[in-house]
Amino acid sequence: MSRTAVVALGGNAITRSGQAGTFAEQTENARSMAAAVCRMLDAGWTVVLVHGNGPQVGNLAIQQEAGADRVPELPLFWLGAMTEGQLGCLLALSLHTEGQGRLPGVVSVITHTVVDADDPAFGRPTKPIGPFFDEAQARRHAEEQGWAVGEDAGRGYRRLVPSPEPQRIVELESIRALVDQGMIVVAAGGGGIPVVADGPGYRGVEAVIDKDLAAQRLASALDAEALVLITDVPQVMLDYGTPDARAIAEMTVDQAQAHADHGQFPEGSMGPKMRAAMQFVREGGCTSVITNAERACASLDSAGADAGTRIVSSDTRMGAAS
Repeated sequence: MSRTAVVALGGNAITRSGQAGTFAEQTENARSMAAAVCRMLDAGWTVVLVHGNGPQVGNLAIQQEAGADRVPELPLFWLGAMTEGQLGCLLALSLHTEGQGRLPGVVSVITHTVVDADDPAFGRPTKPIGPFFDEAQARRHAEEQGWAVGEDAGRGYRRLVPSPEPQRIVELESIRALVDQGMIVVAAGGGGIPVVADGPGYRGVEAVIDKDLAAQRLASALDAEALVLITDVPQVMLDYGTPDARAIAEMTVDQAQAHADHGQFPEGSMGPKMRAAMQFVREGGCTSVITNAERACASLDSAGADAGTRIVSSDTRMGAAS
């Protein structure tokens, strides 16, 4: 029987560090991601693919800034919707190419993610997006457009937006129906378009949702067996950046939480992935995996030499605990 894996890959997997984000670059990168998905399909998994959109939204924000004197600037959540369409198209075409005509079907779903209008994140914007500004430009944007701005790693000032916790996926039942038909589904791109309940409907809000946390919400709601979080390293490291740095192949949720409590997973790097991985297993998922695209398939059923980092329940027999 086919099992379901929700696979989350970052927008940086499509526009890599040092790249300009050209069509050719993004297409080549997407094909390597599609090849990893096809390996999972060959191993008997049904795949739901979630993508990030940070670099792509950033580029759109630059275009908005540059063209503001000619065309109206659009809300941030619309930019998220645009990148869902853009990257959904890119990944669907790449999957068809890598699948060489053997895939059951690929469907990209424009997805809305409900957040709580009272989420404390709306009162403390922390997520940097868009282009860099000098201090004078940043202050002008703050005064004229009401932006929250802040310095980003000494590289300049950027707009800061809220990053509320995802609550639920509006299109969940449609996604479930497609999965039940064996389709490959691309959904919750960029974490989904952030919306809040508004009477009988919804309205978009100026925010960015963490795609790993959205992938976890989707995976748990679908009763998926696995959550795979693709990053650029093969395994999670403990004591990263020190002489004692070491890779970890497998750990229980309790072990992972103990490491997190000791500051092993900073919020700006591995923190959101570890939180998503642990929450998925706590809510009944079998296995969470954090690894790169090359090791993703091998990591789903074992903690072998070619696997990434697996997070499992505390009563699961450990293969390589640390």
